[in-house]
Amino acid sequence: MTVPGTVKAIALYLGLGALYFLAGKFGLKLAFAHPSATAVWPPTGIALAAFLTYGRRVWPAIFGGAFFVNLTTAGTVATTLGIATGNTLEGLVGAALVERWAGGPRAFRRAPTVLSFALLAAVLATVISPSLGVGSLALGGFVPWREFGGVWLTWWLGDMAGALVVAPVLLMWIADPRIRWHREQTIEAAILLILLLLASETVFGGPFGVGLPNYPLGFVFLPLLLWTAFRLGTREAAAMLLLLAGMAIDGTLHQTGPFVRDTPNESLLLLQVFLAVSSVTTLAFGALVDERRAAEARLLQLSASDPLTGLANYRQLMTALQGEIRRSDRTERGFAIVFLDLDKLKQINDRHGHLVGSRALCRVAEAIRKSSRAVDTSARFGGDEFAVVLPEADEAAAWRVADRIRDRLALDLEEPRVTVSVGLAVYPRDGTTVEELVGRADHILYEMKARNG
Repeated sequence: MTVPGTVKAIALYLGLGALYFLAGKFGLKLAFAHPSATAVWPPTGIALAAFLTYGRRVWPAIFGGAFFVNLTTAGTVATTLGIATGNTLEGLVGAALVERWAGGPRAFRRAPTVLSFALLAAVLATVISPSLGVGSLALGGFVPWREFGGVWLTWWLGDMAGALVVAPVLLMWIADPRIRWHREQTIEAAILLILLLLASETVFGGPFGVGLPNYPLGFVFLPLLLWTAFRLGTREAAAMLLLLAGMAIDGTLHQTGPFVRDTPNESLLLLQVFLAVSSVTTLAFGALVDERRAAEARLLQLSASDPLTGLANYRQLMTALQGEIRRSDRTERGFAIVFLDLDKLKQINDRHGHLVGSRALCRVAEAIRKSSRAVDTSARFGGDEFAVVLPEADEAAAWRVADRIRDRLALDLEEPRVTVSVGLAVYPRDGTTVEELVGRADHILYEMKARNG
């Protein structure tokens, strides 16, 4: 490893360890059942996200953070080693299970993998840390055996909520930190944030202390979370849920909200169950929305593109030509259309087979794609014919494009060698309708094809 690489690795380890330590200290401030067992434990999500993002190599950072946060809390070095081992193994096993059966860091792109993530990483893997941690404390005499079950449940629910609330936010925002909202989405995001703050103020209280007297109104947040996932995306909905978790914890600790019970620990446990269910519901719904949008995009692409070459298809070509005619009529700037025909495709198919013939069509399409501008529309007209619509181009520019395409094909040494015949038309000189332009370009093309034999 180079010196810069070593420095980056050290910085990564120190940063992860410090983040784990600080998050752990925050969580242990809410440890009411036992000094080492809290219903709020964000470090589980941090460890899981770290292992899924950076791999197993960062385990020393997680182990170090877990060791020092517990060493400075309660117990001995021996019990602290047991707790830190459990915290580290929990993240390693959870990440391995997610990589194997839930899509790894991409777990939140599909609803089935969201559910797999919840089961494997948040429900199953999280039994490791409380089992080793509470077991170590009990063996060391820091937890009476009669209290083992209650402390274990608190520890487990805290880890589960950390995996479901914190890990998704980190994984999705690390993978894609950029915000690409257009103006309407920015306004909508602001409105949703304001509604979330108002709902939180009403249900859990807040800076203005307007909370209602512990009415069961937790359900009011679900429409806001689902609407965020539907309109903005799963990543944004996960961030909203994390913000809600912070406000809900604060309100519940101040004895406001639907989850307040006789003890703070019992209140937080009920809240964590609510947050866990809300997280799974929101993430699964967001993944379903993303899947549907991806399917619609694929269908739209298939409806507008040729499945063999990837160029625009006949329908898209006609749409582009009609659009260019309307644009030219407004701006009084013409355009050109170039037609190309693959020479002797039948002979290629007969001699080499249809797979080679299909490959020849793809080679022509690639030459067209590389010879055209971004504003041009390249399409497969049908069979062995192609077309390129060139906005604001005259005849000379159209011939230059055609020559570039033929030059690229001449430099292509793959066998069998391919050539094309060319025809073109210019709007409005050669016609004022799509039919006239296509007919004129096709006529010139076949004249050239006849000359070439």
